[in-house]
Amino acid sequence: MSPRDESSSTGRAGGGFTPARIGILLLAVLALVFIFENTRQVKIRLLIPEVSMPLYLALLAVFVVGLCCGGYFMKRRSR
Repeated sequence: MSPRDESSSTGRAGGGFTPARIGILLLAVLALVFIFENTRQVKIRLLIPEVSMPLYLALLAVFVVGLCCGGYFMKRRSR
């Protein structure tokens, strides 16, 4: 069996850690550190209602929405 056949039999698409994946992972970790460092209560107004909540929850919600949007557009791009 040639080395080329062996590497394709592992079933891993895209290889291991690429510089782009490391960069994205680093940015995600920095974003999470930033989110959990901001723990004070804030008032947030979403259209009409005003709620009081810890800032880290609002930042985490925006982070998750951003991840979902990024994943959706990357999935569409790969088709």
